[in-house]
Amino acid sequence: MDAATLPDTDELLPPVAHTIWDMKYRFKERDGTPVDRTMDDTRMRVARALAANDTEVKMFTDAMRGWKFLPAGRILAGADTDRQVTLINCFVLGRIDDSLSGILDGLKDAATTMQAGGGIGHDFSTLRPKGAPVHRVGADASGPLSFMNMWDSMCRTIMSAGSRRGAMMGTMRVDHPDIEDFINAKREADRLRMFNLSVLATNAFMKAVENDGSHELVFDGRVYRTVSARALWDRIMKATYDCAEPGVIFIDRINAANNLRHCETIYATNPCGEQPLPPWGSCLLGSINLAAFVKAPFEDGAHINEGELAWTVGTAVRMLDRVVDASFYPLEQQREEALSKRRLGLGITGLADALAFMGIRYGSKLAAERTRDLVSTLQTAAYRASAVLAGETEPYPLWDLERFLETGTAQQLDGKTLDFIRSNGLRNSHLTSIAPTGTISLIAGNISGGIEPVFAHSYTRRVLQPDDSHTEEQVMSASMALWRRLKGDEPPPDFFVDAGTITPEDHVRMQAAAQAHIDSAVSKTVNLPKDISFDDFKDVYRLAWESGCKGCTTYRPNDITGAILVADGDENGEPAPEIMDRPLVLPGQTRKVSWPGSDHAFYLVLNHSEDADGTKRPFEIFINTKDARHHAWITAVTRMISAVWRRQGDVGFVAEELMAIADPNDGQWVRGRGWVSSLIALIGMEIRDWMVELGHIDPDEPLPPVKAGPAPGAERPAGPVCPKCHQPGMIHQEGCDVCPSCGHSKCG
Repeated sequence: MDAATLPDTDELLPPVAHTIWDMKYRFKERDGTPVDRTMDDTRMRVARALAANDTEVKMFTDAMRGWKFLPAGRILAGADTDRQVTLINCFVLGRIDDSLSGILDGLKDAATTMQAGGGIGHDFSTLRPKGAPVHRVGADASGPLSFMNMWDSMCRTIMSAGSRRGAMMGTMRVDHPDIEDFINAKREADRLRMFNLSVLATNAFMKAVENDGSHELVFDGRVYRTVSARALWDRIMKATYDCAEPGVIFIDRINAANNLRHCETIYATNPCGEQPLPPWGSCLLGSINLAAFVKAPFEDGAHINEGELAWTVGTAVRMLDRVVDASFYPLEQQREEALSKRRLGLGITGLADALAFMGIRYGSKLAAERTRDLVSTLQTAAYRASAVLAGETEPYPLWDLERFLETGTAQQLDGKTLDFIRSNGLRNSHLTSIAPTGTISLIAGNISGGIEPVFAHSYTRRVLQPDDSHTEEQVMSASMALWRRLKGDEPPPDFFVDAGTITPEDHVRMQAAAQAHIDSAVSKTVNLPKDISFDDFKDVYRLAWESGCKGCTTYRPNDITGAILVADGDENGEPAPEIMDRPLVLPGQTRKVSWPGSDHAFYLVLNHSEDADGTKRPFEIFINTKDARHHAWITAVTRMISAVWRRQGDVGFVAEELMAIADPNDGQWVRGRGWVSSLIALIGMEIRDWMVELGHIDPDEPLPPVKAGPAPGAERPAGPVCPKCHQPGMIHQEGCDVCPSCGHSKCG
């Protein structure tokens, strides 16, 4: 490779590259003794594991040297080791049968797959909606989201191979009756955190949005409700604006463009969305580092060496095809599916840096045109290589020439490539996909990931450690590092843009340009600044639909999800908020709270951290009680408060917000406090007192106004509100809460 473009030896890579390699991809004995002494040892280990002969060993090693070809992390970490882990990144699992045994079977399959190192995708549209009858037991269904909680807990428990935690994609059809709950699920700070969520948007729904038509929510042939399509679309956009999820997947478009649409139906994708897959389908990934092929960077004649690029693509296809046979599959259905279709997902990475090397502004029309050309080169070289492999061995078992020639993919290929395919067939049903490259882009010299723009040309990266703590690494983009090396302190040109300086339209333009020649899909996050207005944001998904994308995901920094990548400072030079890791031991206190009308006390466990200068900061809260009626909101409130406190900053407002909550059906006179408008308000008072003791709140700071209550001894407010008819006055009789208005009983 061109030594002037990227570091030409592993020793010249930035420190973060060696840190990531050592932590995630370097093979070590069980006791931690390194087997791979160098990065080149890692390449040789992978090449030997996959090659059929010495010639292929050299080919594979040469393709990986300089990180021109980056096999996916599962391959780097697991090939030729003594671990029974899959070399496949992700799987979509089988359809979940709408029964308790079917749900538990699905959960078992997910756990088995994740234990072996694979991420999973699942469609939960097959489960009946909340409140639907379960006839055999005479009960009402709890709905898909309640079972998704089981998957989420399982994923938290099982650590994937190495130091990589499991990842999951959860999808739901836009016409499922519980779709609104699905859309809003991530508004709760600690709910379904192991999932990425995406709505399966159909062509009919998108047409109804465009025409401001109605949209039916249906399950098993029954129409549960009819809603405004545009109003539902706006719900999706508002949730995405507020908490970065859900994404959208244009599921009908995906199935129409599928090379195997004649023999499979796709319902879900892998966790990052670049691989729409049928039940039991696998996601076998690798990426071509475009930044490594640029010659004469930052000069007038800067260009991609397309001959070298095509050779590397062909070698990568051969190498990934070997993985299909070499990999361990957690489930037999996954192995059978992989061998019958031999699906690959070869993509690109380093695009933004490559464009900068050639003096092209990421997101511009010229950048989109150049991206389309480069991905077309990838597509052609990949399909030729697969045809050559089929001639050497045999086509994949489900190969059908006539069906393939009907696909959009075939119509994009040149005549010479089609002649190869007619003569030999194809070794692989699918060949191209653009995935997020994450940490493998870091080990290649901190190149830009996938087709994303450079996040920031200088930033702090929080790196997850095996013990769940984080370290911080200062990193510089590959393009900026090269500019500094070649140009010194000369100000970089205006084509040095980053994720914070390009528009939503720029993002979608680049995704659509790449998707045009990708037979699977493109993983792309439309990263947007926190201060973008909702009006400027809300049409992003619709633009993706109109541009021919197969899906879209956005991210706007928000208080719920936080951020992994942190620029060195905001536009005013202020540091970004810090999210604190939990020490093993924290000091704190426990406060007992009694609430009139409850037979059981509430115990508030309040823990704080302490800075080096002695400053005490609220860190976390737990509430314990035997009163099971309050379990749900206690869990939600304590997790939310703890999440806010861990972000540090001025968190005194938490107590004030709680103290202002009034429940007209549950206010009480409390000894030493007077009239308290709700149990939550009383907890807020205790938290405020504690914050005063810590020195975090000025004791002279005025209290928020409290709603006046009845005079002592006056008639108490009506009883609790009925969850069914929403009328106050629930009474407790015969050991159960009963509503005198509608007869609803919590005991069923």
